[in-house]
Amino acid sequence: MPKHINYGSSKSREADFEELAVRDDLPRAVLRPNEYVLLDGEWKFAVDPEDRGIVENWFIQHTFSQTAHWPGSVEQHLAAYQVDGSSWKDKIVVWYERDFHSPDYASAVHESETILQLTFGACGYETQVWLNGHPLSTIEGERVHIGEYTSFSYELEVLRPVNRLTVRVASSMDADIPRGKQESHVYKRGGIWYQTFTGAVRSIWLEKVERNRLRSRVGVVSIIEDNLVRFTLTTRIHDPGPYKIKLSVFEAGSGKYDNLVAEDEFPLVLVAGQKAQRLVLDIPDALLWSPDSPNQYRLVARLINEKGAISEIETKFGLRKFEARGSHLYLNNEPVYLDGILYQPGNATYDQIRKHLLAMKELGCNLVRIHIAGVDPRIYKLADKIGMLLWVEVPSPHQSTKKSRENHQAELMRMLALIGTHPSVIIWSLYNEDWGAQDIAHNIETRQYIINMYDFMHLAYPQFLVVDNDGWQHISFEGRLKSDLLTAHLYTPDLSHWQWMLDELTSGNLDTVAAFPLVVGDPFFYRKQVPLIVSEWGGFGFENYGGPTSDSARANQIALFKKELRKRSVSGDVYTQATNIEDERNGLIDFETGVLTVPPGLLNSKPDLR
Repeated sequence: MPKHINYGSSKSREADFEELAVRDDLPRAVLRPNEYVLLDGEWKFAVDPEDRGIVENWFIQHTFSQTAHWPGSVEQHLAAYQVDGSSWKDKIVVWYERDFHSPDYASAVHESETILQLTFGACGYETQVWLNGHPLSTIEGERVHIGEYTSFSYELEVLRPVNRLTVRVASSMDADIPRGKQESHVYKRGGIWYQTFTGAVRSIWLEKVERNRLRSRVGVVSIIEDNLVRFTLTTRIHDPGPYKIKLSVFEAGSGKYDNLVAEDEFPLVLVAGQKAQRLVLDIPDALLWSPDSPNQYRLVARLINEKGAISEIETKFGLRKFEARGSHLYLNNEPVYLDGILYQPGNATYDQIRKHLLAMKELGCNLVRIHIAGVDPRIYKLADKIGMLLWVEVPSPHQSTKKSRENHQAELMRMLALIGTHPSVIIWSLYNEDWGAQDIAHNIETRQYIINMYDFMHLAYPQFLVVDNDGWQHISFEGRLKSDLLTAHLYTPDLSHWQWMLDELTSGNLDTVAAFPLVVGDPFFYRKQVPLIVSEWGGFGFENYGGPTSDSARANQIALFKKELRKRSVSGDVYTQATNIEDERNGLIDFETGVLTVPPGLLNSKPDLR
């Protein structure tokens, strides 16, 4: 098959990671043993500049004069026809269409307990789908799917021998949409703001699934003190009745059903529809997951009906505990310092993402902060495998309104449903530098929304630490910080000023150190209540941040600045950044090859944590 934005089957340059070369076409964490067909490749394509396609019934009949490769982006597809892909400044509507033959197994699905499911790895911001001229609704009941960064699926009725799939995709510069650092009506491209990258950005596939099944999402919360693992599984039921869920845990490196570690069954009476269910399993003498020892187990979960019909999914997971106690961070009850780096993947292919992540490990990092971007979910599996902690963030809207908060919450929920499996993910940011929450200092509605999401995540996802608004202007309510970390973005190329900034931060002078006060709302007195993280610094080489531009001088400066960090009571830091992206020419890793431009181990502070 041709290489494209979502294929990552080439081997890593690191011999230790040769096993990562296993073919992994589908961008998801949970595996299903059923057959599937990728619908990637050449599609018919048309731009709908006046948004007339629905009125003119393009989904029934239309002459498509152009073609485009799926997956890709609107910008790439416009550029292929020598149209400036960045020329649209308000709204863009495009259509895709292709024919596909029914898979060999499709004719038998209604004679068994299986159906066909169509899944988009990611597409948007608005996506509508028609099959043979008939509109489809997602499993969640959406005629128009909203969202750009996570997968969504459709259940299909009887297929014809040859079928026509039509997709309408609409996106805009609307500042209420979660868009990360893609430009909008508020923030224009240039400097730290980038070109849009929207549309059909990940693979699409057709697969056979059971009528009554477990969906491809698993939440994992481990309690390492007694080796309990709480799994949250989601059932999709067409035929209500009694079922049982059987959980089997195996050693990760064993054969499919070899080296059983733990097993249990749970009887359930299930109604029609979709339902989440938490189940608990004891893993005796469990090996814990950490960057130094990324021990994983393999979960096989089966939904079984009264006739013995089975729906099976499989995923890997690890047991770990990450928490903040006072001003320190602990992983598996051991103190840990976060040697982090900021990562903006942009339009990187999965093969490039893989090279970048391995290079960040080579730099000495134990943490990667994926900066307010949608990213191929295979990055989480790779981080689990190689032992890399991840800090993820909701792509931010660009203005603070009731609608932007609604969109932000919906995006957060979609992301949480699909990223709860991974031991590597330890921290979530709700907002960054007030983007989408510019009125945080004086608007009680904005602050209350963030407080509500912070409290919700503590209850529903206790395995994560949560940052309310990274960089500055954290929220204090009744003197209690609504963030598990007190983070600051500190940029200066001057070593003496850097020393002063760190002294101010660690002494609790919260109004003087960053671009804005570090805390808003009720008075907050630091007194070492929470860990301090310098979550952005350096950026040496980017003209806005200053500092040396040559690789050797930059490496020397980074070493000096890291040394100052380790002299003080800071619990972690995140250097800006891993690779160059558009105007930001401050990366330490070659974007194309993954080769380091500075010495290995440069960001590993080798802390003394006594």
